[in-house]
Amino acid sequence: MAEQLQSSPRLPWTVRLFVSAASFFVDACRRSNCTVNRRLFNFFDYKPSPLAKPHRNLKSSDVSVSRNLWFRLYTPTSTSTSTKLPVIVFFHGGGFVFMSAASKPYDDFCQRLARELPAVVVSVNYRLSPEHRYPSQYDDGFDVLKFIDDRQNSSLFEAANLGHCFLAGDSAGGT
Repeated sequence: MAEQLQSSPRLPWTVRLFVSAASFFVDACRRSNCTVNRRLFNFFDYKPSPLAKPHRNLKSSDVSVSRNLWFRLYTPTSTSTSTKLPVIVFFHGGGFVFMSAASKPYDDFCQRLARELPAVVVSVNYRLSPEHRYPSQYDDGFDVLKFIDDRQNSSLFEAANLGHCFLAGDSAGGT
């Protein structure tokens, strides 16, 4: 009996169009020598500013750690002062090459995570490849974890229960 070949799934035309456009865009940003045209990519990568004032019961700020290493801190404002919130350290995706903690999709996701759980969310902006070779991304993540654990920075995490700290990530950030 001949085995039937399974055809690829039927996707809506909007999904096919989005995937084709994304594939074209990534290919256009990649040079033939395997480097990335950051100027072209950053032109299309919208990065909103942190929330200057609380918006929808959430405040956010960019916190500098060292050597161009920073993270975006999302803190819910509607919780009682006696309740300490868990901490989620989030590492963005992008294959260690694209995007940042400030990129619109990850900014929106972290805001939603902080509001709906509620939790204090730390979105790490690690150095990107190929300019910074592996394992610099993991080194940056470890440096942020040490920064969070440092008692001198406790004023940043007044609403946080550092005893309940969780790691999360998307794509390469989740490995």
